[in-house]
Amino acid sequence: MPQLYVPKSPHFYRSAVLHIQSRFTSPATPKPLFIITPNHESQIRAVVVCSKKHGLKITVRSGGHDFEGLSYRANVPFVLIDLVNFRTIDVNIKDNNAWVQAGATLGEVYYRIAEKSPVHGFPAGACPTVGVGGHISGGGFGLMVRKYGMAADHVLDARIINAKGEILDRKTMGEDLFWAIRGGGVTSFGVLLAWKIRLVPVPPIVTVSTMAKTLEQDATKLVHKWQSVASYGVPDELSIALHVSVVDTGNNNNGTGIGSRRTIQATFTTLFLGPATQLLQVMEKKFPELGMKQEDCNEMRWVESTVRTAGFPDGTPVDILLNRSSLPKTTFKAKSDFVTRPIPKVGLEGIWKRFLKEERPELVIGVWGGRVNRISEHKIAFPHRAGNMYLIDYVSNWDEKEGQEASARHMSWIKELYDYMTPYVSKSPRTAFLNYKDLDLGRVRINSGATYVDPRIWGRMYFKNNFPRLVKTKSNVDPENFFSGEQTIPPTIVTK
Repeated sequence: MPQLYVPKSPHFYRSAVLHIQSRFTSPATPKPLFIITPNHESQIRAVVVCSKKHGLKITVRSGGHDFEGLSYRANVPFVLIDLVNFRTIDVNIKDNNAWVQAGATLGEVYYRIAEKSPVHGFPAGACPTVGVGGHISGGGFGLMVRKYGMAADHVLDARIINAKGEILDRKTMGEDLFWAIRGGGVTSFGVLLAWKIRLVPVPPIVTVSTMAKTLEQDATKLVHKWQSVASYGVPDELSIALHVSVVDTGNNNNGTGIGSRRTIQATFTTLFLGPATQLLQVMEKKFPELGMKQEDCNEMRWVESTVRTAGFPDGTPVDILLNRSSLPKTTFKAKSDFVTRPIPKVGLEGIWKRFLKEERPELVIGVWGGRVNRISEHKIAFPHRAGNMYLIDYVSNWDEKEGQEASARHMSWIKELYDYMTPYVSKSPRTAFLNYKDLDLGRVRINSGATYVDPRIWGRMYFKNNFPRLVKTKSNVDPENFFSGEQTIPPTIVTK
């Protein structure tokens, strides 16, 4: 039987805030009327049919990593379907595929694939606690994006419940809906039950390297060179991700910390699908300025690389991938941009200047190029392909105990940084990544059943020229807009 929690249930609050970011755990955040943790498809179907009959909205949580909390909160009465029990993973090595239920995490997927084969993998994200339901439906990228493209590029089939309560697969849902849920966000169209994914080959040994450089170690020069090298100058088997943060140098004479100062640190995380000897040859030829040496390289199995690139300490066992609570909750606000040409050094220095005014800022940068850029932007709903060099995730972190005033200050800082970046990022439209959802781009306001805010602005930012087809598909499969939210695809566009 499924678990049903109501506000008076002793475990209601704990279930409501389980695995979500701290910005949405306060009592002021709207809570569901019910929380349901189903363990069978028929139970989800019953929730959909009953909720529609009684005029209640549905939210669906697979991993709880929605950047704006839209998978577990709403401004109207709603029911939360928590897919924490929907985590079955059936790996078929013979046919190079797997059926993965929507509540499984990326870490669980990686672990279960590796149980069956050391030379199979799946090209998805670095954070192991992210749920596959939302991750793949928004596109889903990771350190194999240059070799294999997006996670959504490797979906072979899916099971979904539509607004009528019907359980559909690829054949019965039709190619338009199947196209839409691969990169267009499944929450606009139904409740995802499971993905059938294509596995990809990985070598028995891969190489991982993590190298950190501060401003005093020529970080600006290295980041500037990285932009062109990482995107277009190296083999598809090589991805060099970049993380920028502020660190304390600790430079003082007495060990007290007095006299230390803050500086910028750029961390280059490299995944190479091959041995260290080949990686070093490529880096010496293409990016000698980084100074990579043999001692900077670590050879390992692909599944071990998913642990290392997730940021866990050396020696962490791979079964950490099965722990849905392995990473701490954080309070943050994030925004995203795609970059199509190198940012000049003066532009980078402007970022550093703003970073040093903030307490815990981050740039999490994923490199593009290779296979992801060669696939047509219309093949699936995910459109960010040719011409993109890399994706920036701007992040401001803070302690939830700082209070509302501090929260407003951090939110203001990241918006100012976003404004500053305007000349350096994609244009017409300025694009954004659906997996890094951002309500600052606009939202649909539901008032008396009518949609009044034109969603074409954020729709084009997330989906570019695929947005009209997404609207048409929504109109065909959910004309009454049962699956609606602040940034879901509308069945029609009404402006006022």
